[in-house]
Amino acid sequence: MARNPELGSLGESIQRGLVTPLRRGLGAFAERVSAQPIAEPTLAETIAARQRFFGADLVDAETGAVRSDRVVLSWFGCASFAVALGGSVFLLDAWVPRGATSGYVPTTPAEVAALRPAAIFIGHGHFDHAADAGPIAQASGAVIHGTVEHCATARKQVKSPGFSCVTLGSSTSLPGARYDFDLAPGISVTAVRHIHSARTERYAGADACAPVKPIPQIGDMRRYPTTLADTAHLVRRLTDPEGGVLLYQFHTEKFTLTWHDSSGPLLDKAPEVLETLRELPASDVHVGAVQGYNQFTNGLRDPRSYIEALRAKVFVPNHHDNWLPLITARGSAFRAPLETALATIPDGPKLRMLLDPDDYVTPGVLAFDA
Repeated sequence: MARNPELGSLGESIQRGLVTPLRRGLGAFAERVSAQPIAEPTLAETIAARQRFFGADLVDAETGAVRSDRVVLSWFGCASFAVALGGSVFLLDAWVPRGATSGYVPTTPAEVAALRPAAIFIGHGHFDHAADAGPIAQASGAVIHGTVEHCATARKQVKSPGFSCVTLGSSTSLPGARYDFDLAPGISVTAVRHIHSARTERYAGADACAPVKPIPQIGDMRRYPTTLADTAHLVRRLTDPEGGVLLYQFHTEKFTLTWHDSSGPLLDKAPEVLETLRELPASDVHVGAVQGYNQFTNGLRDPRSYIEALRAKVFVPNHHDNWLPLITARGSAFRAPLETALATIPDGPKLRMLLDPDDYVTPGVLAFDA
């Protein structure tokens, strides 16, 4: 992770308190502790995983097929979700948080691979979003969707990669670039290039948001002590590059889902992206990142700009949990700021709050009629 003056307090905390010490003290160790490949899942493992993530009533007990009349999102940490939509299973990001803790998120990359997702959609390539993408795709046969750089990073995560990757531009594509394609019969996808969260100068206009500065909660490191293997995994993946940032919208005949794993300062640096988002169909459910580098200066102003443009019925926060306890806090710290921000939007969405760790891998929390 290169030194970047735009990262502000959060980036400096990562650099001084985590990245530099781990690089110096654990780099050689991480190389010695090799990552174990994930075995191809059996049908029994797929049925069990799908029933756990999506609910037994949604999954055929003999074939593992998922019903098409319900939409279920099952959260497994940071911005990662397993999704059952229109009879298809796919992942939004692919990382089970671990390294500073172990077991805080009650699943494993092997169990996620056992879902046998048809696709993995990468929002951006940092470790906390895509560190398990390659191994999961290799074991499950999932097709990765992301930029050229996302695909290259995922292939480096495994030996002799044999999975497919659909490239959607590159890190140099212009913000606002749009890519439309089909995932499966009856499911279309729109990907939009946007920008990563970044610190901007304090905004003092009428629609300013108060800074959000949750106190880091390191107690979870004691309650969920890490293992050597998980620490090595984190050290190996810490410097994975961003590789560009993508927002995805999924459409069926009667349902629209939008997801993004970072919320950039579009109002200040890429207003053309907001124009593109306003042209998209209104979302039934919008799952958007709320934790970011600008929260310390401008609170939730950046996430609010996405929410206003996407016009959803329901908003679900992501990237707001205690995925790295040295610098993060539990999602409960974001409830009040989110309620305040949404209250300023005329006819704004209802808030469907996610709280860690109770809402991890809990299919009933985000279940909707299709």
